[in-house]
This record gives sequence, C-alpha cells and structure tokens, in this order.
Amino acid sequence: MFLPRANGGGGPRSGGGGAGGAAAALAFAFATPALAAPATPAPVVAAERAFAADGLELGIQGSFLKHSAPEAIVLNPEPTLAHALYAEPKPKGAPLVWWPLWAGIARSGDLGFTTGPYTYAGTPRAWYFTVWARQPDGSWKWLMDAGPPSDPAGAAPQGSDVAYAQPAARTAGSADKAMDQVMQAEIKLHQAAKADVKAAFLAAAADDGRIVGSKAAPPKDRAGLAAELDTRATSIAYAPLGGRASKAGDLVWTYGVAQWTDAAGAPQRGHYVRIWRDDRPGWRILFDELLPAPPLKRPPASPAAATESPAAG
Repeated sequence: MFLPRANGGGGPRSGGGGAGGAAAALAFAFATPALAAPATPAPVVAAERAFAADGLELGIQGSFLKHSAPEAIVLNPEPTLAHALYAEPKPKGAPLVWWPLWAGIARSGDLGFTTGPYTYAGTPRAWYFTVWARQPDGSWKWLMDAGPPSDPAGAAPQGSDVAYAQPAARTAGSADKAMDQVMQAEIKLHQAAKADVKAAFLAAAADDGRIVGSKAAPPKDRAGLAAELDTRATSIAYAPLGGRASKAGDLVWTYGVAQWTDAAGAPQRGHYVRIWRDDRPGWRILFDELLPAPPLKRPPASPAAATESPAAG
C-alpha cells in the first residue's frame, strides 16, 4: 500500500514555479481508457455511519479497531499503525460523535473518502477526514484517519444529506500507472510550493476541491481556497511518505511530511494528506490538508515496513 520515501520535494478525529508553470507541469497528456459507469459513494457513507455508530457503542478504541484495515494509520502525532495504537484496552471514555457531509469514490468502487464535523463529550470540536478501501470480502475499512481543525460552526446537523464529489473524468487504467503519474504531479507541485505555495496549489486544485488546515470552515469556492492558502507559509518543503491508488487508476490518496518557517522565523513541521482525481486537464487535488506537528524528539518509526505495495487493491 505505501510508497517508499522519496528524496527532495518538500489522534482520532484530530484536529520554483508560478501558477502557469505548475498548471502546465500537472496537465499530463496520458491516453484515457474507456470509462465505466461511476460508482456511487453511498457504500462509503454507510461504512462511515456504521463506524460512527460503533463509536458510541464500543468507544473509540473498539470502533477504531473494528473498522480499520490492518495497515491503517493515524497521526499520533507521527504516522502510527492504528492496530498498534489501539491494541491496549482502555475505558470507553466520553462520547465521540461524527457524521459525513462530503464523500467521494473511485470509478472502480474500491477507494473513497468522507469528511464532516465531530463533537467530543457533547462539544463541537473540528472536522474529521477518513480514507476508505473496499476489502476482498466486500466490506469497507479505513486506511487513514486525520482531521483538520476546521470550524464546525454552521455545519449541517447529523443525518443531513451528504454531498458527493464528481467522479474522475479519466483513468490511468491501473493503480500502478496512476501512482506513477501522481508521484510526478507531487514532485512538480512540491517544487512549485518551495517558491509560491498559493500559486502552486491554486494551479493544482480541482474546481470543486477543498484545501484545509486552518481553523476556518472548509472553503466552498475558489475564493475560499485562496483565503485558506493565505494562512499557510509562502514556501513549504514537502516530501511524500505513502499512499494508494484505486484499481481503475482514477483516484489516489497520498500523505507525507512538510516543513516551513513561520512569521517569526521559527522552523515548523507537520503532515499533509491529499486526494488526487484524474480530471480532464490532468491530475488535480480534490482534497488537501496540512496538519502541524510538534518538533521531533527522535526519528519516527515508519509504518511502511508492515504494509502492502502501492498497487494492492
């Protein structure tokens, strides 16, 4: 499932080129196989709702173990295998309540995501983000759980209709090809982000994409994306750690590390999580979050050693 660490570039529900150059670099002219009818995200939404229901019934530990894939990871604050983190029995704890409001799925119906607000002990806290994969037995298990500190005020209440992201307009034809293409896109994006983060991401973002990471509510349009990017440093160094592609090669999730300098000149670090979709102009970012992390006290143990190849389905 996870990719090897690349050179260069840049807890549950926790919370040099310009725009023209980045757009040209990301607009790949790959041949597009014939498209099958798109899958519906409904099974992913159902899996998230079952996960949330078990959160109340079983508590955080029990529900997160039950619904996670063996290779699933959380940011704690470094990437950590969920089955290792939640292995030791703990009290049920205060109620953690969450519900999906936006979801997407690959055309092949094997990789998807959901996001929405959550409360803890009855208090609105932030938004969650979950990446899901269909298992060989047809069930759905989550692969990554990492949410931004986005403001949940004004979010639709539990039980509301879920908005669906548009399906990909193209497919690479295989998971391996898609992963290779997205790694190229990330290299170009990361190079551009060293010079101008805002321009790089606006060039790479899908028209219906979301970019989050600040305490503002998730953006709803391009103006919101620009405002969110204004909260980030102007230059960020990114480096990928892993990810996975759908079997159709139309949807890819990636994650990695980020380093930047704040306004006071102090070094900062964190992690990113992304969803890439194969749009008609090329691969575009459907979702991106930047999550700050504390300084490292020692090098983290990589979860990649215990996981599958990028093309694993």
